[in-house]
Amino acid sequence: MKFKKLMSLVTAALITTTVLAGCGNGSKPTGAKSEKTDIVIIGAGGAGLAAAVEAKNEGANVVVLEKMPIVGGNTLRATGGINASGTKFQKENNINDTVDKFYNDTMKGGYDKGEPELVKLLTDKSAEAVEWLVDLGADLSDVGRLGGASENRAHRPTGGGAVGSEIVKTLKSAAEAKKIDIRTMNKATEILKDDKGNIKGVKALDKEGKEYTIDAKAVIIATGGFGGSEEMFVKYNEKLKGFGTTNHPGATGDGILMAEKLGAQLTQMEEIQTHPTVVPKNGFMITEAVRGNGAILVNRDGKRFVNEIGTRDVVSNAILDQKEKTAYLLFDDNVRKSLKAIEKYIEMELAVVGDSPEDLAKKLNMDSAALKKTVSDYNGYVKSKKDAEFGRPDMPREFGNGKYYAIEVEPAVHHTMGGLKINTDTEVLDESGKSIKGLYAIGEAVGGIHGGNRLGGNALADLIVFGKIAGKNAATMVK
Repeated sequence: MKFKKLMSLVTAALITTTVLAGCGNGSKPTGAKSEKTDIVIIGAGGAGLAAAVEAKNEGANVVVLEKMPIVGGNTLRATGGINASGTKFQKENNINDTVDKFYNDTMKGGYDKGEPELVKLLTDKSAEAVEWLVDLGADLSDVGRLGGASENRAHRPTGGGAVGSEIVKTLKSAAEAKKIDIRTMNKATEILKDDKGNIKGVKALDKEGKEYTIDAKAVIIATGGFGGSEEMFVKYNEKLKGFGTTNHPGATGDGILMAEKLGAQLTQMEEIQTHPTVVPKNGFMITEAVRGNGAILVNRDGKRFVNEIGTRDVVSNAILDQKEKTAYLLFDDNVRKSLKAIEKYIEMELAVVGDSPEDLAKKLNMDSAALKKTVSDYNGYVKSKKDAEFGRPDMPREFGNGKYYAIEVEPAVHHTMGGLKINTDTEVLDESGKSIKGLYAIGEAVGGIHGGNRLGGNALADLIVFGKIAGKNAATMVK
């Protein structure tokens, strides 16, 4: 991969994402030492934006504080899909999915560590979440499958485009239309309580570093997880020392730490997920949808070694067992044509390209005969609809006679399943299990929803479902 080419593309991407910068009057310093609103939302990722839009729908005044220069957070990086069961798009594609299947997949994928009432809420409200986004203008008409799912339920833009940017663009446009006050480069530093233990607002720093206070009856924590802080994730799992991360630089657990100082209860902090297909050294994540659409994983001997659409922890561990602790994601023109997201990887020159399996193997210093046999065997499994080696349940397409591609990948820290303990109203609980009045939490700042492993596509469902609940409940409470 040519470094200058990569950097120019990254720069172009950053320029593009500046359109996602804060809206409302948030781009200017407040200049005020104290102000007042109904609800303060900390974090303008997908969860925070969803909560803001819903709270505004319910008639509440909202201020959203975002410490980064742009809105979107980790949601902006999501590419695979948003999981939902029972949508009109599934019905149009004759996909026989049910909420029960979705619930069972989620519980099983998280090793039954997910809190059942939260998982039930996630799966029951998932179709409603997708339809809510579609009503706001999102394109989620393409439906595919991600790891750990028993049915196709990952909704994404037409042609398999990246879903995260579509969701953020949709929510940001809705927020702008509603004139919601979103302040980028404004960092919340403390959540305030009154002498009765009720939430009364936040302290923050504006973009010039000046401190100010916002009085509010409710605060919604939507700051994301702590996957961008090696210090924090190593604190809870020493085995992850030295791992790369797919997270944006702002994912440092701020909301969790602020709430912890108020006596909030933490749960499952040790449950940290790695994503198996991340480009070594640069941390660029290759979406799980590439495997879902038919790609396979091979080692340096040119052989498959795992069910490619198994859960992320299983696939990650299998890669770490290979030589040099990396593998190659292998696909062809058939897979490339099926998923729009792949074009970005080709453009960034992340892939080694060959005219055939044998040609590709030579470029990878791999046994040509072995890779040719691997591809031939896999094609046979697709035809027979049975993976005799690893039991892969879904093999949507054979490899053909066009070009072949290989991207070297390794696991990196991706999602922190642990966080603040909440109830089904998204209220944050203290150490005694009682709710802290006026304090809500959503998204990756929350623990207990995904258990011991998060299924691809569930985080986006999580942030919309619980973001809407938090926005509505906080608005009701302040009334």
